Amino acid sequence: MNNPRRRALQVFLATVGLGVLCLAIVVYRVATYPNRATGSAHGTVEVEIPRGAGATKVSQLLAEAKLIDHPGYFRWYAGQRGAATRFRPGRYKIEAPATPRQLVDTLVKGVADRLVTVTIPEGKNLIEVAEILAAAGIANQAELVAQATDLLFARSLELPGRTLEGYLYPDTYKFVPGSQPGRVLAAMARRHRQVWEELRGANPTGANFLRTKVKLDDASIVTLASIVEKETGQPQERPRIAQVFINRLIRPSFQPKLLQTDPTIVYGCTVAPLFLGTTSPACQKWDGRIHRIHLDDTVNPYNTYTHEGLPPGPIANPGRAALLAVLRPDGSSYLYFVSKNDGTHHFSATVGEHEAAVVKYQRGGKALP
Repeated sequence: MNNPRRRALQVFLATVGLGVLCLAIVVYRVATYPNRATGSAHGTVEVEIPRGAGATKVSQLLAEAKLIDHPGYFRWYAGQRGAATRFRPGRYKIEAPATPRQLVDTLVKGVADRLVTVTIPEGKNLIEVAEILAAAGIANQAELVAQATDLLFARSLELPGRTLEGYLYPDTYKFVPGSQPGRVLAAMARRHRQVWEELRGANPTGANFLRTKVKLDDASIVTLASIVEKETGQPQERPRIAQVFINRLIRPSFQPKLLQTDPTIVYGCTVAPLFLGTTSPACQKWDGRIHRIHLDDTVNPYNTYTHEGLPPGPIANPGRAALLAVLRPDGSSYLYFVSKNDGTHHFSATVGEHEAAVVKYQRGGKALP
């Protein structure tokens, strides 16, 4: 074989050999990639994987944390594993160096959700509920209020009102920090429905009386319970206060049928404008106290001193005891009550008795004008 041919054969063989070597290296690197740590990080590394993150976003975050060196390789490997859309959100603490296999296994398995326990007391309105949830780090306060006053969201939960007021059941909950507001509020509404159906089922006589005699549907019962909740903190008084309002609604001789309860005025001046979009002229002068201008206000739809019957909706979120009080009022004949300034109330059946109680407990013995 002459020299030119020999040289060409040598070049060919060398090229083939180099190609085979390169292919072998590639095959080796591909085969060993899952079990070979490529990042430069050492020690404990914290990585936050957001909800909905796919392989591209996760690869970027891991590269930024120096847990991997080539995001594209990791993205390819995750795809080969069928894990590209299975990464679970959460805050991870990863011991580096870690192999791609370890990283994928960890992110697919996920971290145990860190739950925050929060207690919502009875009688809080939706703004106050949002404040409590936000303070616990569960969700953003403004987003919670916006969601709770969204008519379409209330409809999606099959709630009768234009907001979630009255249906954010006061209880102790466990939520994931940074939760979606809608999920948190929906869980509380489901808890209300569970408790209400239980109470209604256990008290069919009371529920039937309210429906047929008082003409109250479920939504109106929740509204009445919210008023009872706000009127007293004394458990033993709730059934009696519920009875007073029921008496006012059904007794023919009681005219006009004004409930005359201060908490409804407060709600109409402070919370209702958020979802009504308007504020009455009297409420625009609100300074934290009820004045004659507020008692006489006919524009505030929640003013039960000028509007007969129940207000347009709940004024707070009632608990089990308040709901039960409406289903089981005490059967008394009282029509009036006045604060005794010690956390309890004096109840009266007639106007004369009530006025005497007002003089005694509210005016220090000074006669009414």
